This record gives sequence, C-alpha cells and structure tokens, in this order.
Amino acid sequence: MKLVFATNNLNKLKEVQEMLPNSIKLLSLKDINCFDEIDETEITLEGNAKLKADYITHNFGYNCFADDTGLEVESLSGKPGVYSARFAGEPANSEKNMQKLLTALENKTNRNAQFRTAICLNIDEKQFLFEGICKGKILTKKQGKKGFGYDPIFKPQGFNQSFAEMTSSEKNRISHRGIAIHKLVEFLKDFK
Repeated sequence: MKLVFATNNLNKLKEVQEMLPNSIKLLSLKDINCFDEIDETEITLEGNAKLKADYITHNFGYNCFADDTGLEVESLSGKPGVYSARFAGEPANSEKNMQKLLTALENKTNRNAQFRTAICLNIDEKQFLFEGICKGKILTKKQGKKGFGYDPIFKPQGFNQSFAEMTSSEKNRISHRGIAIHKLVEFLKDFK
C-alpha cells in the first residue's frame, strides 16, 4: 500500500518510516512533486492535520495522512500547543522555541507537560483521526543531542532521560507520535 505522509519535515518522515511495516510504502510530499507550502491556519492540532491531509487528497488524489503535534505545558494553560513550532516567532527555530519556554518556566514549580499528536488519515474517500499523548516534565536545561524540536528539554514520565538522550527506537516506543502512528498502523492492518 502506498501512503503519502503530508510533511516536509525530514526528521518526522524518518521517524515515521521506522515505525511502519514494510507493506506500507511511505511517500513524501517531494515524492509526489508537491512543493506547495500548506499553511497551518487552524486553531487545533486536529484541524491542522485535517487541513493538510485534505489538501493532498483533493489536489493530488493520494491516500494520505498528516499530523500536527503540540507541546502542552500545564502551568502555561496548555501553551505553546498548536503554536509549538512557531512559539518564538517566524522563522521557526527550535533553539529559540526552547529558550522562550525555559524562560517562561523559570519561576514555576509545576513543569508538567505533555506532547500530543493528532493524525488525520484520508483513505478511500473516508477520514479517520488518531491521537497520541506522552506525559512528562520540562527540564530546567537541555539534555542530549538526539531528536529534534523540544526533545532536549522534555523528559517523559517514568524515565530519567530526555527524548534527546534516547535512541529513535526507544523514543518511538513511548512518544506521542509513536503512539498515534501505532494506532494508525493497527487500523491499516484491518482496513478493507
């Protein structure tokens, strides 16, 4: 089965490809000659995932899925949430985003947070949504060199390492995206 993953993020593409069975051939936007910038204009993760999946299905005719992920920090009323990638403004920059978040939490004792991923799958003219959540805490400083985005400052619940200190297979087993992709894969196994 061929499926388009509606992303230009090569880190996400690699991470997801590692989680899929060999029976699913993952195509990138580049593979289908889509070089359009799909603006994420919705106010929810689900809305942005749906917007991107619908754009590819309607304009390119492929079965596809898209995701949107947000880091939701309890003491910041769920921020940065849907604006996680652009928390420190445009152009998107992980270092600036992490620094802004660490500064916002400087005097806060509640550092509870969760990563949440919403996936929208468009397949055979039907649409399905999947969600993955990984609870944890925001560290006071960066730890580790692996991963991307907020990984160096996020420590998942029950672990002593940040996401950036884990191998990709360790992270994929417990991460928000890993959980959502697992639900997607299980669904696809039974999809007729």
